[in-house]
Amino acid sequence: MIFPGALEIARRTTAIAVVLGMSVISRPGFAAGEQDALKGAAVTVLKVTKACFSETVEVTGILIPKDKTDVRPDRPGLKVAEIFVDPGQNVTAGQALARLNLPEGGSIQVQAPVAGLVSSSSAEVGAIASGKGEALFSLITGNEFDLAGQVATTDLAKLAVNQPAKVKVVGAGDMEGKVRLIAPTIEPNSQLGQVFLSVDPNKHLLVNASGRAIIKTGESCGIAVPLTAILYGTAGTVVQVIRRDRVETRHVEVGLLSGGQVEVREGLSDGDIVVARAGALLREGDSVRPVAADAPAK
Repeated sequence: MIFPGALEIARRTTAIAVVLGMSVISRPGFAAGEQDALKGAAVTVLKVTKACFSETVEVTGILIPKDKTDVRPDRPGLKVAEIFVDPGQNVTAGQALARLNLPEGGSIQVQAPVAGLVSSSSAEVGAIASGKGEALFSLITGNEFDLAGQVATTDLAKLAVNQPAKVKVVGAGDMEGKVRLIAPTIEPNSQLGQVFLSVDPNKHLLVNASGRAIIKTGESCGIAVPLTAILYGTAGTVVQVIRRDRVETRHVEVGLLSGGQVEVREGLSDGDIVVARAGALLREGDSVRPVAADAPAK
C-alpha cells in the first residue's frame, strides 16, 4: 500500500542524494540550469595556435653626419665678397658657394668639392676667410646620416652589419635603415656598446635630431597563447589546460612576446585547449564546463 505523498518524498530523497554526492541513476526534479551547475563552473577556453615572433633589438640615439667635408680657401687673407648658399641647402659637386676678393685685385669662387648638404657656415661678407682655422662651409657628404645609439652588451651580440631596421626620427617620421657599423668595444662604466645605422638619405634630416630604431635580429615560430592565459607565480610559469572537462596545471617555458601573444617553447602541444583567462580560482582537477572563446553568446 502506498501512503499519500510517498512519491513526493522519494523524489526529494533522490535529489538530496545527488547534492550529497551519492550515486544515483536519475536526477528527477532538477532544472536544466541546475544540471549544468553540477558539472562545474563555465570557463572560456581556446585552442592553442602556431604563430611567428620576431626577435628585435631597440636602439635610441641621435643623427650624426656619416661623412663631413670642410671647405676652406686655398690661401689665406681672402675677403668674403658674396655668399651664394645658406646652411640647410643641398649643393652639387662644383657648385659655387661664395666669392672671395684677392688682395692683388680680382676674385675667385669657392666651390663645393662634393655634393651634399650645407650643415654650417662661418662666411660673412667683409670677413677674412681662414685657410687653416674655422671652415668657411661644412658639407654633409651626400646628405648621408647615421643614427648613432647605444645598446646593452647582450643585445650587441645579436647585431650584424646590413641587418634591416625600422627607423623613426623626430621631425622626419618613419624611414628604412640598416646596421652600418658595430663598435668593437664597449663603454666600461655603462657596459653599453655603440652601433651606427645608416638611414634614408632622401629625407630632410637635422643634425642631432633624436631617433629610435627597431632592428629585426631573428624569427621564432611555434606555439602561441594569449598573455591572459599565462600565470606567473613562485612555482613558475603555468598554463591551465582542459582535459576531459577537468583543469590540468601545465608548467611552460615562454619566449617572445608580440601583440598580446606569448610564445610557448615548452609545455604545450598544437591543439591543446587552454583557459583563455587563467586564474587562481581554478585548481588542479577542478571539473569545468569549457566554452569556446568564439562561441556565440546565448
